[in-house]
Amino acid sequence: MTTETAETAETTGMAAAGPVVADGVAHADRSARADEPSETGGPGAAGGAASDGSRSCGPGPADAPPAPGGPGTARGSLVPDQGIGAGRVPRSGLVLVVQHEEDAGVGIVGEHLVRCGLRLDVVRAWEGVALPDDLSSHAGLLVLGGSVNCEDDVAAPWLPGARALVRQAVAEAVPLLGICLGGQIVAHALGGSVAPRSRPPEVGAVPLRRLPAATGDPVLGRVPDGALAVQWHWDDVDRLPPGAVPLLTGDHCAHQAFRVGAAAWAVQFHPEADGSTVAEWAAEDAGRIREAGLDMVTAVASVREAEPGLRAVWGAVAEAWGAVVGASAGLRP
Repeated sequence: MTTETAETAETTGMAAAGPVVADGVAHADRSARADEPSETGGPGAAGGAASDGSRSCGPGPADAPPAPGGPGTARGSLVPDQGIGAGRVPRSGLVLVVQHEEDAGVGIVGEHLVRCGLRLDVVRAWEGVALPDDLSSHAGLLVLGGSVNCEDDVAAPWLPGARALVRQAVAEAVPLLGICLGGQIVAHALGGSVAPRSRPPEVGAVPLRRLPAATGDPVLGRVPDGALAVQWHWDDVDRLPPGAVPLLTGDHCAHQAFRVGAAAWAVQFHPEADGSTVAEWAAEDAGRIREAGLDMVTAVASVREAEPGLRAVWGAVAEAWGAVVGASAGLRP
């Protein structure tokens, strides 16, 4: 699938996908696979939006009209320019984004974080761009996904650094969000475990169930019971890290979302994905889907049909996490 350059200012399409199984070897999820922001800061792919720098982020409507964004800065940062520029957004409003491969961008999550007035420092790790040694210059950490297994440090030599950043974020209560493979990295880094599914891959729009601890959670607390989420994964977190609090579950995957410590969240599903992106994954993974006895046409159709609700629910969740980041950084609403 194709992406646009990450050194831009505006977030567009969605993304995410599951691990692949080839030659008997399980690989982690291609989560957060999305088109990158458009160079012009215009709408770009579906749902493209930016920030006007003035709205307060948090649980609320996720379908507010977009505003144009500004030019990108160093290392792929996404910087809103409507009333929030270098002079008004402190350096502490910078979110470090760990990107594992070309087809694994920030999608709708990045769109809504930019809408919150945050900047995204996208590190294209697979290209050899080094991760920072610590989070001293960042207000939050967003770990995306890719096709590499979460334990394969040979194929992805930056993974030890990513795990170290995850541990620092939890220890210092720096807001953290891991999406699909990113969520698996969070689990593995903190003492949980990830394993290939014992059943067919979970693909398409799938309903989630709230668990008791979701009530009052600042990020996932307003997700309605039965909310649909995009799934595209062959691996699961099979054991949560010590002290993790499960928040969402599903009929075919027990650990759909969990929280660790004061400000770390991990999800197995894909809040950044839309129907067009899932159609691309389905085309790419068609053989594996058929081998699993699943119908890729049905999977794609389920996401397209659910897309308005997906955008509303998960856009609001992205902004709720953005509000946590902003509050932690002392940003003015």
